[in-house]
Amino acid sequence: MAITKELFGQVEGGEVYKYTLCGKSGLTVEILNLGGIIRSIITKDKNGNDVDVVLGRETLEEYKDNKGYLGAAVGRHANRIEDSRFTLNGIEYKVGANEGRNSLHGGFIGFGKKLWSVTEADGDEPSLIMSLVSPDGDEGFPGTLSVTMTYTVTSKNSLKIHYFAISDKDTVCNMTNHSYFNLSGHDSGTVYDQILQLNSSFYTPNCSECMPTGEVDSVTGTPFDFRVPKPIGQDINADFEQIEMFGGYDHNFAFDGRGFRLFGTAKSLETGISMEIYSDQSAMQLYTANALAEGVYKGGAHYGKHNAFCLETQCFPNAMKHSHFPGPVLKKNEAYDTVTEYLFKTE
Repeated sequence: MAITKELFGQVEGGEVYKYTLCGKSGLTVEILNLGGIIRSIITKDKNGNDVDVVLGRETLEEYKDNKGYLGAAVGRHANRIEDSRFTLNGIEYKVGANEGRNSLHGGFIGFGKKLWSVTEADGDEPSLIMSLVSPDGDEGFPGTLSVTMTYTVTSKNSLKIHYFAISDKDTVCNMTNHSYFNLSGHDSGTVYDQILQLNSSFYTPNCSECMPTGEVDSVTGTPFDFRVPKPIGQDINADFEQIEMFGGYDHNFAFDGRGFRLFGTAKSLETGISMEIYSDQSAMQLYTANALAEGVYKGGAHYGKHNAFCLETQCFPNAMKHSHFPGPVLKKNEAYDTVTEYLFKTE
């Protein structure tokens, strides 16, 4: 069997299970039906040893709150909505204000805190088809949204996530996953020496509340230029306002090209593990765990600031405020249909 299922605990509303998907090329992924959380991704290093490359929590009790959204599916709307309100078809909608005056990652009880129904699809490429129905008015969002997320461990040693949703009213939809990657191992400390390359010529500067101002700036001559591979830590403490404001990277990058394409590559020289990121989205948030709480996490590991990086594929954040941004509007009965894939290699 390529899929195993183990009781992880109980929450109000039902049982939480840990599903383990084992790919025939060696990739092993643990996923919870609570929040679609990716709890671990295990792949081989250059010496043939198993390495868990995502940060996680040890117990269900710790995942119930899950500050920082470790491994969580994010929706209806990833990233921030300014003042927790937007106007669609001339109607203003007020959504959950869970970060000061703003809405972050779907509000108080976003998709990362909900119990998902699961269908297993075992075989050479084991999959979990996870589904839920977000009712009209959920966290203030319009329309009943029917959602499926399909997690597949492929024969080429990748984790592919297929997001699909349909609404019975015009609404907004912008989903992602919030895994924290450390390709030297989840318990290995900071990611300063890990190499990142991004096929992005432009980024969106943030205001002090970590939302795009509406500007789209060239990365040329800035710490945001990852077009040539460089260590993540090279400019993470640069004397540059956008870096200083957030203690590192927490920014949206616009990606060159269209369609399903290579967004970039991350690599650990220590383990030889590399990860290629593919998506059909317009953008991706690079977050370097600037506010990750110091403490003991999965397996007794100590985590803290800059111990990981997140690569959150998405449309542009706060796009309902800035009409020139690629936005999240989903029309009635039209399909939200997007794929992100993380391909692991060892050199």
